[in-house]
Amino acid sequence: MSRSNQVEVPEAKGALDKFKYEVANELGVPLTDGYNGNLTSKQNGSVGGYMVKKMIEAQERQMASK
Repeated sequence: MSRSNQVEVPEAKGALDKFKYEVANELGVPLTDGYNGNLTSKQNGSVGGYMVKKMIEAQERQMASK
């Protein structure tokens, strides 16, 4: 069974981590390096959801320019 939170392209892990903290900062979510069990599911979910939204928008822009 595979885990859904594994990075498919290991070389992208650093960039994804940086992106995660940038998005959390934009949303005002106090994400820290390490344990974040004090955050609500809503806070964590908003970071992940917004990351996906921004990645889809970037891909759509790239596809539209071809």
